Amino acid sequence: MSQQSFSFELKNTDNGARLGNISTPRGDIRTPAFMPVGTAATVKGMYPEQVEALGADIILGNTYHLMLRPGAERMAKLGGLHEFAQWKKPILTDSGGFQVMSLAKLRKLNENGVSFKSHIDGSSHLLTPERSIEIQTLLGADIQMQLDECVALPAELSEIKRAMELSVRWAERSKTAFGTQPGHALFGIVQGGDNEVLRLQSAKELTGIGFHGYAVGGLAVGEPQETMFEVLNYTTPALPTDKPRYLMGVGKPDDLLGAVKRGIDMFDCVHPTRAGRHGHAYTRFGVINIKNARHKEDSRPLDEQSPNENCRRFQRAYLHHLMKANEMLGAMLLSQINLAYYQELMQGARAAIAENRYDDYVAETRAGWERGDIDPIE
Repeated sequence: MSQQSFSFELKNTDNGARLGNISTPRGDIRTPAFMPVGTAATVKGMYPEQVEALGADIILGNTYHLMLRPGAERMAKLGGLHEFAQWKKPILTDSGGFQVMSLAKLRKLNENGVSFKSHIDGSSHLLTPERSIEIQTLLGADIQMQLDECVALPAELSEIKRAMELSVRWAERSKTAFGTQPGHALFGIVQGGDNEVLRLQSAKELTGIGFHGYAVGGLAVGEPQETMFEVLNYTTPALPTDKPRYLMGVGKPDDLLGAVKRGIDMFDCVHPTRAGRHGHAYTRFGVINIKNARHKEDSRPLDEQSPNENCRRFQRAYLHHLMKANEMLGAMLLSQINLAYYQELMQGARAAIAENRYDDYVAETRAGWERGDIDPIE
């Protein structure tokens, strides 16, 4: 691993969309970037070399799940998350806060942090900003996230304000705990729900504290897409142009295209692998539900022109059979196909921004989805 520091270069902008490059000691991250989610030290159904072969420059690990099993101290003894998962490129870890709020039992939050019982075995734990950073450091994460409180929308304004202000205080504590870690980065998380005043206040205070990058949190929590885009319209302009911007937990392909247009550089979401496990394939034709009966005698591939071999190789009838028979290969293949499509989408976005034709790229891509799947065999 080289000794270079963490840095971000903005290479081009095109009507809000940004082309950039994040440099880390473990390799570069081309942006806009989609990060496959490796919740429990694995991208579900995928070998690490397969994930890399699809074009992923970085994956995400989950602090909450990994602190509960196998445990951060144990993983450190085993060489850290990169060695454990056999992933040599950069890894971003979330803070664990979102999962505590959504998964943990009997959670109790106060100024110090959040105490909770594990959803696995009921054991008691305390997650503070300092402990979150300690865990992420033990894991060896290249990009770490501050601990924050994520409020599901819709919510009362007073509750959104309280959580945002707490998250800012936790951001300061997270930065102090992070200290100096050459080659590693810490991102602050903008909160404030769907309220412009609170979002701008959060962005201003976080920028004042100073982070290597800035995430927009608290979206993809139940609000409609138009609300998410509206929040981005006023939030991203308030963030430094020379730092990467990360939209947490988003999303579907159309979400990604719209958020790139609004200045977002990084994404993560479990959707492509989860959709694959449920029989949904993402292609340039949009979403194909391979479980539908019309595929059971269809000998064509999902997309004979796809750059992804598995998308060209297997008959629709075979994929349909695998999913109907609950064979694990079906979920594995569709997960791979979906992750490949997400990487193709980002690669196309980067190329289009470089050529100042991002709006055309979006229009062409959406037109393909609207045309839909090729006609079934009569």
